[in-house]
Amino acid sequence: MRRFFLLPGTWLLLLLHAACAPVGPEYRPPAADLPDTWGGGQELAAPAAADHSQRWWGLFDDPILSRLVDRAIEANHDLRIAASRITAARARLRQTAAEASPAVNAGAGSTHARRSDNAGTDGGSRDLYEAGFDAAWEIDLFGGRRRAIEAATATLAASEENRRDILISLEAEVARTYFELRGSERLLATARNTLAAQEKTLAVVAGRRQLGLASALEAARAETQKSLVAAQIPALEQKIAAGRNQLALLLDLPPTEMARRLANAAPAFTLPPTLPAGLPSDLLRRRPDIRQAERLLATATAEVGVATADLFPRFSLSGLIGLQSSSLSDLVSTNSRFWSIGPSVSLPVFNRDRLRAAVTITEAALEEMQATYEKIVLAALLETETALVNYSSEQETRSRLAAAVETGSQALVFNEGLYAAGLADLTDVLASQRTLFAAREQLIVSDQRLAVAVIALYKTLGGGWQIAGEPAPVAAAGTTQSIPPATGTAP
Repeated sequence: MRRFFLLPGTWLLLLLHAACAPVGPEYRPPAADLPDTWGGGQELAAPAAADHSQRWWGLFDDPILSRLVDRAIEANHDLRIAASRITAARARLRQTAAEASPAVNAGAGSTHARRSDNAGTDGGSRDLYEAGFDAAWEIDLFGGRRRAIEAATATLAASEENRRDILISLEAEVARTYFELRGSERLLATARNTLAAQEKTLAVVAGRRQLGLASALEAARAETQKSLVAAQIPALEQKIAAGRNQLALLLDLPPTEMARRLANAAPAFTLPPTLPAGLPSDLLRRRPDIRQAERLLATATAEVGVATADLFPRFSLSGLIGLQSSSLSDLVSTNSRFWSIGPSVSLPVFNRDRLRAAVTITEAALEEMQATYEKIVLAALLETETALVNYSSEQETRSRLAAAVETGSQALVFNEGLYAAGLADLTDVLASQRTLFAAREQLIVSDQRLAVAVIALYKTLGGGWQIAGEPAPVAAAGTTQSIPPATGTAP
């Protein structure tokens, strides 16, 4: 059996390939300068690692919201675009990895040619048959291919984080739009209840006027206040229609189908007494925009190595083995075999300025990505601080408004009783009605803002809350809130 031996130069190239580290900078995850605690010295429970299996919107205990979010995830166009980009990034990674492997080709053919009589060989024409394999492998001596694989791997991870960022934003936008819509519906119900109550007041005034106990001025005042409340109803109905259309766009549904899905009244939602926020450093591993920026930074680092490797010589191994014969019947005989193997080298000479410029471009891109990463981390920190403050302050606002609604209801009942007994003026009753209506309206708006604050806090923390256990409260005033139905004595 005939043996094939690699040339000494080939063995040397293989040994150098195994020993040489890739050129270019080695990637090190950036260290972010983050505070130890959030503003105000709040010590908050650390959430679990980002895990999208935890359906955060379940905190509101609203099955309609859950179905809407599921539909949005299924049908959203931006998510489908992001998924396609992930597929393309995976294919590019496979392509880049394949380029680092030897390329082997098989071929066969036949030729009929005539040689020149003056070529120093026998003239005439003859047939020549060939079949065999040829292989070529560029030895990645300076690590250009390895850096390209690093860049493609990091780009794939960045694409996956981009999809997760879109997913979190989509869920938050659906929930925010939904609660704003439900808030408008509650405002409409409150306005209609208030209108009904003022119609009753107007009827009482009309009856008293027939008895000579009320003046035309009192009747005019009651009619005016009723008209002012009635004037708010068309604007609220328009806002509700706009909210439904916005949800229909997010869910890729026609408006009529969206209206059908929202036909049932929303249940009163509850908020958890505490919300885990963790430490500022948790943002680095939880927020997809930060994780995406970090992966893009790794990509930019590796691309510097790819460009730097082009400045160095390229070493390749090529080989050929096959059969060759002038007679087709002898093609498979032992004497028809041939082979060749050997290294080759190429060195850029006249285009080095272009290659150095390419390195400078990648280095500038790396510096830009480093600054972008730092900017994104800072923006995430400020965004989370703002969300925590908004959530905490809105809790206090909601608590005070709830107390105002309670005392306003008591004042209205008291003044209505005095007016019925002839011991108070209608002005006091109308003033109490206006005050209570305004307080109830502001309470609904505060409930709406509180729900949106929870959604914003979820989004800024990167999702994946773990509610189990006993996390420390976000604010001392944190209690379970619920939106009360718009019933009772309408102002």
